[in-house]
Amino acid sequence: MKMGSLFTPLLLPLFCLCLTLISPTHSTDCSSLKLPGGKKQYSNCTHLPTLNATLHFTYNATNSSLSIAFSAPPAKSGGWIAWAVNPTATGMAGSQALLAFKNNGSMVVKTYNISSYSSIVEGKLSFDVWDLEAEAGSDGKMVLYGSLKVEESAEKLNQVWQVGPGIADGHPMKHEFDKANLGSVGELQLVEKLTPSSPSPSPQVANANSGYGLRVTQLNVGFWILGLIYFIVFM
Repeated sequence: MKMGSLFTPLLLPLFCLCLTLISPTHSTDCSSLKLPGGKKQYSNCTHLPTLNATLHFTYNATNSSLSIAFSAPPAKSGGWIAWAVNPTATGMAGSQALLAFKNNGSMVVKTYNISSYSSIVEGKLSFDVWDLEAEAGSDGKMVLYGSLKVEESAEKLNQVWQVGPGIADGHPMKHEFDKANLGSVGELQLVEKLTPSSPSPSPQVANANSGYGLRVTQLNVGFWILGLIYFIVFM
């Protein structure tokens, strides 16, 4: 029997298994959520459930900071997009918001302390923010970038996102109160929760380098199988 005919039926399954083990694992597929220009990279990305919005983010537990890129189409041409953290509740009231819109042809980001539904005041937020910028994509979406300080050892945040129709006298116009607008709230999990049967080491940052130990093990097994294939075929 020729060696080639032996390889095909017996070793092809092993070879495919080897390739599967060596291939890297990804907890989140960000291929469909690329940001315009690709100028920044983030550890995590997710489709938000309303308003055709997405969020890319990286949580740094070392300095308790969160970097985000929020993307959504404004309600109308000339409108605005916003992403916020609510430190005290789960709704809009009390949110600390980053809001992006086009002003005299240039994209700007401003901060708003939303103390109530009737009071939207531009001003300093209850936490530090930096690296604020925004851009308009060719697909009609806007992207809002920023970094913010979060509470030490925080595992999750209450997030709120929204889009609006326009700017009047330098102030954002009210958004719609449709189901999608009212449902634009949720939790942002910063740290992965361990399963009950798992040991309890220090918390792991959500999706950041997740699966690294698994990938190392997979590589070791994969190389062992490749060695076995080489021995059977050529020895």
